[in-house]
Amino acid sequence: MREFSRPKVVVSRCLEFDHCRYNGDMISSPVVAKLKEYVDFLPVCAEVEIGLGVPRKPVRIVLDRGEHRLVQPSSGKDVTEDMKSFCARFLDSIEDVDGFILKFRSPSCGFKDVKVYSSAEGRGSVGKTSGYFGGAVLERYPLLPTEDEGRLRNVRIKEHFLTKLFTFAAFRKVKSEGSIKDLISFHKENKLLLMAYSQVELRKLGGIAANKEGAPFEQLASEYEEHLYKALSSAPRYTSNINVLMHAFGYFSDELLSREKALFLDWVQKYREGKASLCPAINTIRSWIVRFENDYLMHQTFFEPYPEDLMELNPIESHLRDDLWK
Repeated sequence: MREFSRPKVVVSRCLEFDHCRYNGDMISSPVVAKLKEYVDFLPVCAEVEIGLGVPRKPVRIVLDRGEHRLVQPSSGKDVTEDMKSFCARFLDSIEDVDGFILKFRSPSCGFKDVKVYSSAEGRGSVGKTSGYFGGAVLERYPLLPTEDEGRLRNVRIKEHFLTKLFTFAAFRKVKSEGSIKDLISFHKENKLLLMAYSQVELRKLGGIAANKEGAPFEQLASEYEEHLYKALSSAPRYTSNINVLMHAFGYFSDELLSREKALFLDWVQKYREGKASLCPAINTIRSWIVRFENDYLMHQTFFEPYPEDLMELNPIESHLRDDLWK
């Protein structure tokens, strides 16, 4: 089992932390609830922070003479400038943050698909945008993992988010507390993960870690961080995952029985065809890592990019689902 650095995550306070939605509700988010054991959360409600209170009449984004404004239709109050000031003040105050989980489609916290209305009283939306706080987060931290609780219901989006989150948290520790030796170790342990995400950036990161110019650690860490963010900016393609699996398979192919090889390759083919998840092939490799005591692969983050307890099984495949025979 890997030891994981605890990421620092800003979260909308209405998600599992407080009854602070406009109607006094708190939103259930299984992802946020489970992450509490592994993450240091910083909950915030932008609307409460600008004095709107709980409960409160809803606010909405309105298109006014070509400009977006944040208004409260019931009172006619325009809180745009108050919200902009809070966003700047709050984001200036936080340090060493690794990611954000925000409220889905909120006019303050949403980072996409937030409705824009033609007027305070209008019923039909005329477009979509980012909420004020969500948009400020994207502008200030464009490369950090940022998602809303709605999108995190999707398994692939959640896996990519968690991989970035725990990788960036681990690197933040190296950057703040480590040395060139620690940077080299970080790169070595993440080689297969980086291979899956971007071979171009993997080569660049390897060159930085090699430090042939003898640059000081602070410079190396900053350069490495820039390319690490680029490397993990998009989720890996399935073909890239297969490439990593076959690379790992090469460490054992001479030691395996033909039937073992055939079983593994069959799982890879089923994954390629979309008939199986990545798990059977990965777990086969992991069993060989233990069996042959391969220390290099044992420490590769590709096989456990975030805590195993956060991995999700499709409820349809679980024996804990409803007993249909009762």
